[in-house]
Amino acid sequence: MPADPIAAGARPEEVDAPPSWLTPVERERAGRLRQEADRRAFVAAHLLVRLCAAEFLGRHPGTLTLLQRCPVHGPGHGVPYLEEAPGLGVSLSHTRGYVCAAVGEGRVGVDAERVPDGPLDEALAGMVLAPGERVTGNRELIRLWARKEALIKRGELTLDGMRGTPWRPRGHLLEWETPDGVLVAVVTDAPARRLGVGELAASAGSGGWRRGPLM
Repeated sequence: MPADPIAAGARPEEVDAPPSWLTPVERERAGRLRQEADRRAFVAAHLLVRLCAAEFLGRHPGTLTLLQRCPVHGPGHGVPYLEEAPGLGVSLSHTRGYVCAAVGEGRVGVDAERVPDGPLDEALAGMVLAPGERVTGNRELIRLWARKEALIKRGELTLDGMRGTPWRPRGHLLEWETPDGVLVAVVTDAPARRLGVGELAASAGSGGWRRGPLM
């Protein structure tokens, strides 16, 4: 019987895992980010998805190679997958100060977005809302944006098609919100279980890892 999909989220500094797990392509991409906070979030998200996959597969996360396929831009862009388990659905997302990841059989999509302060972001609403969709503030708007982004990562929607596609539950939706206003949406083929990053680290035997700086 297939295992339940796994999802997790954390602040970058909570992802206690060594950057040595990253591939040269991932390191190069992280190094191109100008802001340290963005580099830390990128690295932490790529480590967290390995922790989730290791829990799902029963392997050590340091043995997993995260790759991406894109026929236009080449390596390091596009849909993520594991070299050791190319059929496993994997997804990751990061916003400044928070990262999340999900893995499971079939299609998997996860997105994290921070709720902006102030009045409704009309420009974003014009990109996200389909005919008939209404929101009263940024929290509702960002929740809808994260849900649709998760569908994009599952390959069921495109950015161009977002305005013309009302949100409809597809698969199973798992959501949570952080105390500092980050909304997370996870869409999977089967109900996902959310694990804490501490649970993932303990399961993988993090006591033996040698932690280094998150680049």
